[in-house]
Amino acid sequence: MGVLRNRDFRRLWLADLVSQAGSRIDVLAVPLLAVTALGAPVFEVSLLRTAQTLPYLVLGLQVGAWCDRIRHRPVLIAADAGRAVLIASVPVAALFGVLGMTQLLAVVLAVGVLSVFFDVAHQTYVPRLVTPEQLPEANARLQTNRSMAAVAGPGLAGVLVQALGVAAALAADAVSYLWSALWLRRIETPDTRPEPRERRLLREIGEGLRLVRGDRVLLAISAHGAASSFFQSAHLAIVIAFLARDVGLSPWVIGVLGTASLTGAVTAGLTARRLGDRIGQARALWGSAVLFGLAYQLYPFTGRGWALACYVLAGFFTSYSVIVLSVFGVSFQQAVTPPELLGRVNAISQTLVFGVAPLGSLLGGALAGAIGMRATLHIAAAGVLASAAIMVWSPLRKLRDLTPAGRRRPR
Repeated sequence: MGVLRNRDFRRLWLADLVSQAGSRIDVLAVPLLAVTALGAPVFEVSLLRTAQTLPYLVLGLQVGAWCDRIRHRPVLIAADAGRAVLIASVPVAALFGVLGMTQLLAVVLAVGVLSVFFDVAHQTYVPRLVTPEQLPEANARLQTNRSMAAVAGPGLAGVLVQALGVAAALAADAVSYLWSALWLRRIETPDTRPEPRERRLLREIGEGLRLVRGDRVLLAISAHGAASSFFQSAHLAIVIAFLARDVGLSPWVIGVLGTASLTGAVTAGLTARRLGDRIGQARALWGSAVLFGLAYQLYPFTGRGWALACYVLAGFFTSYSVIVLSVFGVSFQQAVTPPELLGRVNAISQTLVFGVAPLGSLLGGALAGAIGMRATLHIAAAGVLASAAIMVWSPLRKLRDLTPAGRRRPR
């Protein structure tokens, strides 16, 4: 069982397991609700993705500094409880026939704010529960949760939407957040508050920025995450509408298609550590960036019949590569960052990745309205591939391993 022998990490892992599945449900259910029940045009659908990620751009750096001053477990529990209440308000409003696009956007925005606090605190909390040597395995376990949710979530969401309606599917997501909060409450490892220090927000943020800028590997990982996230967000903002309207698929088929295409994420969660041991963590990082970009080129060729295989193949290889990127990128970041700066550095990386997402989402919605959804998917795919150059031409190309003690050159 490895790191799962650690009782408190096991509780964190169990909290994450169901919460991830619930979160994947709303990835499909929220845009489908806007498209089907509310009849929203494609630009308004893209605004949902913008509202979800905008808080990272506005609050990400500040939250990182705050998380280096406070205990993390109460933040995680409060964020889960708040998200449960917000998501539950959607099916309640739908039940009474008063749900509108304004409320849906407001809920998505508020959930996004709480997610900023949760994600930064969660990534900073993991090193407090495990040893540095256990970080790659711990992150691989958490990424496997994400992988399994990525596979099961769309299919489950499609079935729930088809059987019970879109709003009812969101109720399952609300329950998953409550599950997470209850398991987090059971963690017993003391969550000590950091030593008090003078509070100067801009200076604290600057310390984190200087650390990222001064490490060329960390900078390359963060820059690639931002560039690829921008174009990926343009894709994600319209792809559900593309499948429903241009390709003409039902919610159930879209869910099954998503499940089939994301089996690569489970494969990556189970094999990422062995891949890093075999070819080296640095090679695994830049190789996955290239694979990510190449696989994205298949998405725009999705159509009915056999052309659906383009979506499945693209999904398999993109989900595989993004999990590998996350496992080794996050583990490296946690290992090389001093504990007192970890919240800020985590926030910087997440702000770069998610902060550009609302801009990419707006671009995707605007381009789709101007030149069509398929052409927009081609542009987004080209951008994701071009972003791989950041990793290929970084110091990673000359390294084999990424270790806290030193980085070895290829043998």
